[in-house]
Amino acid sequence: QVQLVESGGGLVQAGGSLRLSCAASRSIFSMNNMDWYRQAPGNQRELVARITRDDSTNYADSVKGRFTISRDNAKNTVYLQMNSLKPEDTGRYYCHGFTGWTDYWGQGTQVTVSS
Repeated sequence: QVQLVESGGGLVQAGGSLRLSCAASRSIFSMNNMDWYRQAPGNQRELVARITRDDSTNYADSVKGRFTISRDNAKNTVYLQMNSLKPEDTGRYYCHGFTGWTDYWGQGTQVTVSS
């Protein structure tokens, strides 16, 4: 079992920045991929950013050029640096890890961007 705990959310004005962290209870090195998802009220959960075991990354079109996902294997932590935030980035952000056969989810952290 792996517990994932997100932090770093909050209220920010449009154009501002936040850095989310996802701390894992054990090594993330073995994870096939670590992701950030978000869910806005009334919407489905959507993939925002992914980082694979070999550090390949990909992003939703809506966040490309503004968000950066990274990982620190020594700290068992994944980050999401979010710049130039927009009101449409508002939502609950969830950390997700996939071993290749098991999914792990955190409880999420709320991000609210005011206009």
